[in-house]
Amino acid sequence: MGRQQNSRAAAALGWAAAGVLLWSTVIERRLFTVRRHDVPILAPAAAPIRVLQLSDLHLAPWQTNKMNWVRGLAQLKPDLVVLTGDLMGHTGARPALLHTLAPFSGIPTLFVHGSNDYYGPRLKNPLRYLREPSRLSTRTQDIDNARLTEGLTGLGFIDLNNSASSLRVRGTDLTVFGLNDPHIRYDDATKMRAALADQGLAAADSLGSPGSPSSGVQAAASAPAAVRLGVVHAPYQAALGDLLSAQADLILAGHTHGGQVRVPGIGALTSNSDLPNDQARGLSVWYDAHRAAYLNVSAGLGNSIFAPVRFACKPEASLITLTAPDR
Repeated sequence: MGRQQNSRAAAALGWAAAGVLLWSTVIERRLFTVRRHDVPILAPAAAPIRVLQLSDLHLAPWQTNKMNWVRGLAQLKPDLVVLTGDLMGHTGARPALLHTLAPFSGIPTLFVHGSNDYYGPRLKNPLRYLREPSRLSTRTQDIDNARLTEGLTGLGFIDLNNSASSLRVRGTDLTVFGLNDPHIRYDDATKMRAALADQGLAAADSLGSPGSPSSGVQAAASAPAAVRLGVVHAPYQAALGDLLSAQADLILAGHTHGGQVRVPGIGALTSNSDLPNDQARGLSVWYDAHRAAYLNVSAGLGNSIFAPVRFACKPEASLITLTAPDR
């Protein structure tokens, strides 16, 4: 009788494991969803701004379902689109990627690169991501990043890799700045700060800008200061600190895939960076002794073609509505 029970238990465990494998490799990674957040950083009475964040598409040329789903997001009518890197998932994906992003060409769009926008995917031991991630770019680039950048700017998108810019959206002035990917040490905060200074966008050194969490979500009494948006692919703490020092009110990042495999009740087992695992997905606050900013880490829309799995972590786009604070 004991043997029969053990056999049944083993069979049940085997079927459960097979079900998890089927769900995570075939079903869940195709369940694209929109995760929504409200961030109260605008001046009182300012019109809301809908920000669509797309990250970690890891696009391969044959992924037509993903392409069509992303193209359909233009129907959300975002006021601003932010691309937080790792858009490429195959060395031949550039034409498909530009086709996918073409519907956003008439919308103000910002971008930074991730490591996969320089290097095509390779088969790796998945257990390495549970250790400290490699941050070295030790092989020759096999993606033409210059042509990728040219294609994105050709759509009218703004390149924020170690750079800065400004724009006006729905009556609100935005100062936007970003870093190239810290995961492969391509970030250069000195260049970013120089770009801010050259364009007259450097903020006065104060304890938080008008809409940031550290300022009690206070707006200037006269002309509201520009809302400051920092962008980076991999949310390493040093890079977040650089964006915070530039007085970001909101920081957008990707890279983590939300952990990609999450344990129900526990969450992500890794952020593939030095970001705390409990901040590997979604909206939180990043702060130091003097300042704070909202931080949204997108779980992204894809995965490496060599690691086609997601569990308890649906692929996502983020729709972030910037609002005036409630009074």
